[in-house]
Amino acid sequence: MILESNYVDINSQLIDECRSGSSKAQFEVYKLYYKAMYNTCLRFVRDPMEAEDIMQDAFLSAFRNIDSFRGEVSFGSWLKRIVVNRSLDALRKRKLDLDPLEEGRTVVDTDCYDGDEVDFKVGQVKMAIGSLPDSYRTLLTLHLIEGYDHEEIAQITGLSNAAVRTGYSRARKKLQELLETKKFEIWMS
Repeated sequence: MILESNYVDINSQLIDECRSGSSKAQFEVYKLYYKAMYNTCLRFVRDPMEAEDIMQDAFLSAFRNIDSFRGEVSFGSWLKRIVVNRSLDALRKRKLDLDPLEEGRTVVDTDCYDGDEVDFKVGQVKMAIGSLPDSYRTLLTLHLIEGYDHEEIAQITGLSNAAVRTGYSRARKKLQELLETKKFEIWMS
């Protein structure tokens, strides 16, 4: 059975006005999305000024290329993809460098822990993710916070699926180690 998609963007009239070049409509769209897009940038680059610049650049790019928005997804999703790509470009300029997959090495990716109940506050996890190297933070942010699957992350970053899975596994392990250390508890006090 094939389901028919009846997706309707609630902001479609506003987007149409943006296509017509209305600066008032562009400002309204900006007001609707700027906080979420800024927070997305900030999770990647960790620098408020750089996040602001990336976000502004992403909005300018979106408005310049709004005719390429086909309405297959919400405008917010389309804009977020631009923001994520711009954020990753900024990280690449910092030399985003993931460990290459070594020949013959097997990586097991499991969400299972050793049976101990783990209870962390969201702020603790965010702080721990923020303290990781750019490459690990990027993979965790794309997967856990932004909701992209490994194949989408591979497309976004230009890495192979194997490299994404390996990097994500290592990042998650490093995050778990960081959360379990007494050192991290000291940061939180």
